[in-house]
Amino acid sequence: MVTGKLKRKPKAKVGKGKQVPQEPLLLQTVRGMRDILPEDQPYWNQMRRVLNRSAQEYGFGRIDVPVLEYANLFNRSIGEGTDIIDKEMYSFVTRGGDKVALRPEFTAGIARAYIQHGMNVLPKPIRLFSMGTAYRYDRPQEGRYREFQQGNFDIFGEEDPILDAHLIQLASRVMNSLGIKNIEFQLNSIGCPQCRKEYLNLLVSYLDSRKQKLCQDCRRRIESNPLRVLDCKEDKCTQVAASAPQTVNHLCVACHTHFKSLLEYLDELNLPYVINHRLVRGLDYYTRTVFEIWLNDESRRGFSFGGGGRYDMLIKSIGGDDTPAIGFGLGLDRIVTEMKRINAKLYRESRPRVFLAQLGDLAKKKSLNLFAELEKNGVLVAESFGRGSLKSQLRVADKLGVEITLIVGQKEALDGTVIVKNMVSGTQETTAVEKLVGLVKKLLKSEVVVLKNGEQSLEDGQLQQV
Repeated sequence: MVTGKLKRKPKAKVGKGKQVPQEPLLLQTVRGMRDILPEDQPYWNQMRRVLNRSAQEYGFGRIDVPVLEYANLFNRSIGEGTDIIDKEMYSFVTRGGDKVALRPEFTAGIARAYIQHGMNVLPKPIRLFSMGTAYRYDRPQEGRYREFQQGNFDIFGEEDPILDAHLIQLASRVMNSLGIKNIEFQLNSIGCPQCRKEYLNLLVSYLDSRKQKLCQDCRRRIESNPLRVLDCKEDKCTQVAASAPQTVNHLCVACHTHFKSLLEYLDELNLPYVINHRLVRGLDYYTRTVFEIWLNDESRRGFSFGGGGRYDMLIKSIGGDDTPAIGFGLGLDRIVTEMKRINAKLYRESRPRVFLAQLGDLAKKKSLNLFAELEKNGVLVAESFGRGSLKSQLRVADKLGVEITLIVGQKEALDGTVIVKNMVSGTQETTAVEKLVGLVKKLLKSEVVVLKNGEQSLEDGQLQQV
């Protein structure tokens, strides 16, 4: 393989007897960009399959937004004073005089599409999945490029913390499906505008008293974006941030309750998380929950595969209705690098054959763990968390064509039981939670099943439905 720079001799002629020298033709990618060669494509195909499958199973619809947007969309949503806006955004003026930019992230463009296409009238919550390239003029390093690939999951229209937990559960599911299991979630709450105002006054006062110990960028950030000081990677700034006031100690009642509920859900799921008081994510649109997905390896501490959080004020700030929302993004380049390092196995596609319905707060808590337990045992499960009567949830189950629906209500949550409904025959039975996995597997492996048209089918030990 030839590397290095190949040059073409300048010999273009313009007019009579005149030569205009040409710039050398560099046969290599621009710094920070790269080619994805055929030998790497199996990893990317694996990635795309897992993301698409996970999006489908968790009820997300695919949306693709343009790479190019009006620059002020990012200025307003991400925030002046952030590194992305000040240093990293590829922006320019078109021949028609429009100020545009290559997207540095997905959320702002998806929020714009949500407003532009009137998605506010759709049943909530609205779940959107996207995947593609983004651009930041940042220093290239391991797994980080100026043109990079990202997968994005966003939920609009619901502020219930069960969706925060469910989104983190989804992130864990994606990483585990790709073979990357040694992860932990870094978690924090940065509150809402109501309680953050008082906190920022305390933080600015603290940082001003130690201003001489900060790097030049962080001295500037005290005025423009003080939260970003907590996230600086400079050693001297890290030492200052270690003793700074913590956001979780200054939350209002609503934010404190929200964060407490989220932690209870994550404890119920037994997902590995660490409360990181320095985690702020740095973009202006974040409120309350923020999280990152870290590799749980001391030798590579701080190696992040992605992250996200709540942005309950974003839609309203750019001209839409007051709409709570939460989402996260995955850095696919870094994930593929890790997949290659651990020799990740290929993934075989399948579809969910079981639906999990739940009613009541206690049932919601228990259903998250049931969902995880079934998935862990190889049973693909669909669900409709957040909202919906039992009747509407059963309609969703019927539309998906699942063969079994599991129903958890308040009584079942207290009794430690689950109702198992056969969607083909209409029969149902109640079983103890500890026997559920075995019963579901037995039903799914039944060789003879009565179909909706009254006929019988025998095919590879799998339930078949017409």
